[in-house]
Order: sequence, then C-alpha cells, then structure tokens
Amino acid sequence: MVENHSLAEMRAGMPRTYAFATQHAYATDYTAIRHPSLPNYIAIAAGSTLGITDDADPTVHRLRGNTVFRQAHRHGRTAKVYADAMPGHCALTNHGEYAVRHNPWAYFVTDRAACRKHDVPATRLAHDAAAGTLPNVGFVIPDVVHDAHDGTLAQADDWISARIAALTSGPDWTSGRLAIVVTADEDDGRHGNRVLTVVATHDQRPRVVSSPLSHYSLTGFLDDVVGAKHLRRARTAPSLARAFGLRVD
Repeated sequence: MVENHSLAEMRAGMPRTYAFATQHAYATDYTAIRHPSLPNYIAIAAGSTLGITDDADPTVHRLRGNTVFRQAHRHGRTAKVYADAMPGHCALTNHGEYAVRHNPWAYFVTDRAACRKHDVPATRLAHDAAAGTLPNVGFVIPDVVHDAHDGTLAQADDWISARIAALTSGPDWTSGRLAIVVTADEDDGRHGNRVLTVVATHDQRPRVVSSPLSHYSLTGFLDDVVGAKHLRRARTAPSLARAFGLRVD
C-alpha cells in the first residue's frame, strides 16, 4: 500500500514499481473509495467503510462483523498482516512511524484474538516468503515513511521494490501460487481518487487493464481466493480476477 498519491504520480515517482507493473499487469481506472486513509483500508478488509469518515484509532471505532481475514480462517485458509515499524503484534495505537489507521484488522474487536496472533511486524515477511508459508490473504503495510505519506515516492519505491524482490524469490511465487497487488489507499485529492494498481503473477503476460475497478474489487478478489461469498459492496463491484484474466482455484 502506498499513501495519498495518484496513478500519474506513482507512475512518475516510482520507476522500479512501475517497471514491475509493465512487466506484469496494472490498471489505469482503479479508484479508491473516499478520503481520508482509514475508510479505504476498512473498505478493502470489509467490503464497506462501515460508516467511517475519519482516521480515528480503534478506541473510537470498535468494529464488529466479517472481514476477509475472518473469512479466510472460517474457510480453513490463512490470513496475516505484515505491518512495518509495528512494535508488537496487533498494536492498537500509533508508535513512531507505525500508524494504526493503516492496519484494518486492529479495528475489529470480535476478531481480536486472531489479530494478536496473525497481525505481525513486517520483519516477518522475508522469512515467510523464503519458507513458502505466505498466507492466502496477506496485507503488507509500510510505515508512514515507506508508504510516501511522510516520506518520498522514491523511498516508497525502494521499500516496496525490496519487498517485491523478496516475494518473487520465494517458492510461492515461482510455483504460481502467489499474486502480488500493489495499490494506494487514496490519491492526493486532485485526480479523481485514481491510483496505480499492479496485479502480478509469475506467468502473467503484460497487460494494461482499462476497465473500471475499485477497492471493493480487491475485496472481492480476496474473497475469491479463500472461496468465500463477496462481502457487502464487493458483491456488486467489478471483478478484479476477470479484468486481469486470473484463475482463482
């Protein structure tokens, strides 16, 4: 996830990530849901903003109900969040460069036990990628420097490209089991909330997808991955899998 940058800005300011996009596939009409950040993260995880319009922390928004994380576990699959700079598992408050508003699992009180077990610092990602134990549903959340919120797009490009390198070196990628999605929570408020969204698999041929998609399309794709019914507004969102020509087993 990148923060607060449009499709045009990400293409221009993140050359390594954009090169990865052109080698695989990316969308040119993928939009975030609204401003500010938190509603977009909740939208991806839950198929709805659940009425959230601000960036308040989990003490204000004590959410209940289904998420893609919960769906994964209920269908015998795995889910994990890898949060950069997070001081421990499922941290519920900001800490240094860790922003809890970018960690949607932390807001769901009915799923707190699973969050405490599977919402982990991002340092765990390289190990899981190398071991071939990546989850069926995984969110990789940079800190506020590495996501270009407080840092630059160049810093975000370096951090995300390093994570992509680790992921594409592992057996989940080489076996064709892994899809990598890079997107942004929202744009800078000047480009219709259109953000660069990359969808890459090992054997995917390069393509540019121009059909309209949104964060709810990503929710639906995650539902497809775990074999679950689409959540809330993902039920009527355009299919990301169909747009990118992906087969979901």
